[in-house]
Amino acid sequence: MAAARHLRRACGTLRTANSFSVFRGLATVIPKVSQVDNSSDFLGKIPHRKHPGILHLKSVRLPPELVEVARFLVAESSMRSLEEKTKSLTNYLWSRKRPLEAEELRRKAHQVEQKLREEAVAYARQKDALNSLDEVALNSLDEAAEKKLRQNVLNVLRKTTYHWEALEYTEELSFLYMVARMDGVFAAVSRAFHEIQKRVPDFQPHTLLDFGSGTSAVSWAAHGIWGKTLTEYMNIDSSAPMLALAEKLMRGLSEDQQLCFPGVYFRQFLPVSPKVKFDLVVSAFSLNELPGHSQRVETVQTLWRKTDGFLVLVENGTKEGHQMLMEARDVVLKGMDKVVHDPREAHVFAPCPHHLPCARLSPDRPLPCNFIQTYVPLPFRWNPDKKEEKFSFLILRRGPEESEEPWPRITQPVLCRPRHVHVHLCCADGSLQHAVVTPKKHGRDLYRCARKSHCGDRLPVLNLASEPASEAEKAHTDKDQH
Repeated sequence: MAAARHLRRACGTLRTANSFSVFRGLATVIPKVSQVDNSSDFLGKIPHRKHPGILHLKSVRLPPELVEVARFLVAESSMRSLEEKTKSLTNYLWSRKRPLEAEELRRKAHQVEQKLREEAVAYARQKDALNSLDEVALNSLDEAAEKKLRQNVLNVLRKTTYHWEALEYTEELSFLYMVARMDGVFAAVSRAFHEIQKRVPDFQPHTLLDFGSGTSAVSWAAHGIWGKTLTEYMNIDSSAPMLALAEKLMRGLSEDQQLCFPGVYFRQFLPVSPKVKFDLVVSAFSLNELPGHSQRVETVQTLWRKTDGFLVLVENGTKEGHQMLMEARDVVLKGMDKVVHDPREAHVFAPCPHHLPCARLSPDRPLPCNFIQTYVPLPFRWNPDKKEEKFSFLILRRGPEESEEPWPRITQPVLCRPRHVHVHLCCADGSLQHAVVTPKKHGRDLYRCARKSHCGDRLPVLNLASEPASEAEKAHTDKDQH
């Protein structure tokens, strides 16, 4: 009777203005979810809040010696309007898009020209009242009209096309970047490194290569996790002022001016020899600094050649950032490099639980796959106590694929409701699923694990027999992403 009353209430509510939210709750239920090993206590004495799929970090904090140097440099700076300039740079970097390729620009110019030509001819027809004998003239314009048409095409392209510009990191811009982005970069990279450490505790890297190293936040993050084994931190950045700033941050405020930890090197160019490999190779927020698609492909190939263990790529949590990572993923997985320097296979380690095309990159409605990391920002007066970094990341691994359970990744915030939990999953079959987990259908352990999970965690389930998210669910997801 209670179930019948509940169903009647739900059906009645579906006819109200709030029908969308109820339909969303009933849209897709995964009926046959089974946990890793329901017959044995797979959790052991581990609490549900620390189940094997937990990967998120509550909050990230910069090393105190790095914070101390940054505060000192800002206090000594004579730069005016630092807060406004910092916010402006942050917004600009977040909204930055990829450079438009020449072929795409030509195609767009042709479309604009065709549309304007048709409008010009139609206007000429109306103005001169052309008859059927003048049809030949309809497809051509006089010299003055052609010149005006070309100018109009250029004007339209200027207004509607994103104009990418290469950033020259001068001493001033490098300083602004440190103030605006060093803590956010550190937070995002720390989250990516934490996933490797948590899932592969035996991985003990000795060498690190950071492409587009900026303020060396990657080296600081890596030192905090693998400082006992890392002996070489190779920082590569094309900007000499940025490298000088990174070295100043690394030397700290000590009187002897020694680096805060040994083995750190600063270079403007990548090592040329393909035989020089690194256990851990990183590119954080650097792919969009390259002037085109071909340069990005060449750079990813070079970085992969130098990868002996893991390649970690991090970008903004936007459509542009996600698409650049999926572009890099295809370059590595499809083996687009003409010369094979290392026969070991490439595998996607995170966040994808599969090697299939990303389900979020649908042609009609592409959505970013992004995650959020909370961190304590640099202690400047305009910063709040806590901030969040929204980022996308990709970790590729070289070598034989490990026999690890293909657990699905949680791609959106978990919605906890009375006696049921909504989780959105990217599954091993390449699909996106919306699961409603209940203790009655799926077991107490899995239900509690789901309640304690967050976006970016892996849910310890197998045998997903489910339906893809409904159109209403996709529409709601699209709204959430924007």
